[in-house]
Order: sequence, then structure tokens, then C-alpha cells
Amino acid sequence: MPKIKFVKEKKEIEVEPGANLRKVAIKEGIELYPGVHQYVNCMGFGQCASCRVHITKGVENLSRQGLFEKLRLLGGPITFFARLGHEKDLRLACQARVNGDIEVETQPEVNWHGERFWG
Repeated sequence: MPKIKFVKEKKEIEVEPGANLRKVAIKEGIELYPGVHQYVNCMGFGQCASCRVHITKGVENLSRQGLFEKLRLLGGPITFFARLGHEKDLRLACQARVNGDIEVETQPEVNWHGERFWG
């Protein structure tokens, strides 16, 4: 069975293959949403991008990124800056299904000074 390791929370969870990352995190009490987004979010429909996570290991063990997820990660300015330097491993937890072992950083820092953006 796949294991999810939440890096900041120092918590490791065993899940069924195909489990939704957002649902698992919420069930286990992981603070997935920053600030006001704990109360104001799209409830897992992939529209707000506030459940973005950085996959530090095992990104290949997640479901493929769909078109709407890709567009959402390019959409708003905060999400755009959060994506800098993490183009391949920034995912929306609500859209990611776990098929193997992964390590997850919740609420990743926004890269306001990304070297690729300014230089």
C-alpha cells in the first residue's frame, strides 16, 4: 500500500492505491489550506488552487496532471509565483491521486524572488 509522508507535519500515512491526496490530508488532520482558505475554498473541485502542495519525492507516483489543473496552476499571480522552480512537482491536492509512495510539503512558500523569473 502506498505511503504518504507529510514533511512539515512529520506524519506518515498508509493509504489505498488511488486515494485522493486532499481527502486523506483532511481526514488525518493535516492543515492543507493556509489562512482564510481553511473556510473559503472550492471544496476539492480544482478551482481555487489553495490546496497546492509541493511533492518533494515520488511525483511520478501520482495521477497525471489534467488540463484544468495545469491551467489553474498558471492562473492567478500567487499560484504563478508559487510554481516558479517547482513546475513539475507542484500539484493541487484535490486533483492528485496517490499510486505509490510520496513525500508532501503542505502550504509551500511562494517564490517571490525566483531566479528564473527575474533573471
